[in-house]
Amino acid sequence: FHRGDYMLPIADLIGKPYIDGADGPEGYDCWSLAREVFRRAGIILPDYRVAAVDASIDAQINKQRPDWVRCEGEPPVPALIVFRLEGVYANHVGVYIGGGKFIHIFEKTSACIDRIDRPLWKRKIEGFYIPGWVSYG
Repeated sequence: FHRGDYMLPIADLIGKPYIDGADGPEGYDCWSLAREVFRRAGIILPDYRVAAVDASIDAQINKQRPDWVRCEGEPPVPALIVFRLEGVYANHVGVYIGGGKFIHIFEKTSACIDRIDRPLWKRKIEGFYIPGWVSYG
């Protein structure tokens, strides 16, 4: 995918296995994969994990939400997509890579590119966010 006028290599991430709590390069959880994609775009994200979803992790992320900017309309690339797969807490993330696509990984699959308009994902999107400390100019 493109950011600015260069191609960001993510092809080598496709097919990497889901490993709870892993931080690559042999495997990733959803947060560490998002961190790696952003790192390749030159953006360093905080190192908090969403591997074990519970109220304390959700509270930690919500406490840092003022540092993130919620996107309205077409999100820039890369943008963090926050999902609520089940329950009341946001418990999954992916990275919007443009063209209606995102890269993500979760327990039931290896790292893959998927479409945000698929019914499975579209109805579970909590929002698109970009780090407020980064200029997307």
